[in-house]
Amino acid sequence: MSNNRLSLVISDSPISAPRSTRASAVADDLRLKIMSGALAPNIQLRVQALADDYDLALSPVREGLNRLVSEGLVLAQDMRGFFVAPVSADDLRELTQTRCWLNETALRHSILTARPEWEERVLLAYHRLSRTPRREECGAPSPDWNDAHRTFHRSLTEGCGSSILIGFCDQLFVQAERYRNLSRRSPRASAEQRDDEHHAIMEAALARDAVQAVALLNRHFQETAKLSGTVLSDLEAGIDSGAMA
Repeated sequence: MSNNRLSLVISDSPISAPRSTRASAVADDLRLKIMSGALAPNIQLRVQALADDYDLALSPVREGLNRLVSEGLVLAQDMRGFFVAPVSADDLRELTQTRCWLNETALRHSILTARPEWEERVLLAYHRLSRTPRREECGAPSPDWNDAHRTFHRSLTEGCGSSILIGFCDQLFVQAERYRNLSRRSPRASAEQRDDEHHAIMEAALARDAVQAVALLNRHFQETAKLSGTVLSDLEAGIDSGAMA
C-alpha cells in the first residue's frame, strides 16, 4: 500500500492532535475507501505501511483499524493482521434481511410516535438528497450525495426513541454501502428509479402510513441488494461488469 499513498488531513499539527482524534481520522478515511471500493475486499491493511502513509505512530492506526473491526468492515486475524472484510452473496442476504428487520422496527416506531420535528427532519433530508447531484463534474461519485443519502435514511429511523436501535441501523447502512456501490456496476441500475423510491418512502412516512412506508423501504433495500447480487455473481463467474464508478 505504500506505493499508493492515502490522502488524510488530520490537523495542521498531527503530532499535537489528540490520539483519539488521529484514530478517528484514520478510521473515517479508511471507512470511506472501503465503502467506495477504493480498498478492495480481502486486501491486507498493514499497520506499518498505513502509519507511514498517514505519518502517524502505530498506536492510533491500530485503534482506528479496531474501530472498523467493530463495524464489520475490517477483519483482525491472529498472527496475520488486519484485512478488508470480504463480500459474498451469503453475507449480502443476511445483511439485507437484518437491515429490513431493524429498520422496519425503527421506522414503525418513528411513525407511531411522529412529532412535527421528526417530520421536518425527514422532509428536509429528502429535499437535500433530491437536490444533490449523484456525481461530481469529473464523473466521480459525489461525497455530498453519499452524505445526503446516509442522512435521509437515518432521518427515517431517528424518531424511534432508541439510540441503540438507531446505532445498529447506522452500522448496517455503512456495511450495505459497500454492496450498493457494487450495484453501480450493473447495467440495470437506474439512478432515476432509486430517487423515485426515496420520494415514495418519504411520502408514505409523512402520511404516517407505516404499512406502506415499511413495504417501500424493504423493497428499496431488496432491489439494491438484487443488483449487487447480480454483480457479485458476475464477478465470481469471472465476468467483467465494467469499472466501478
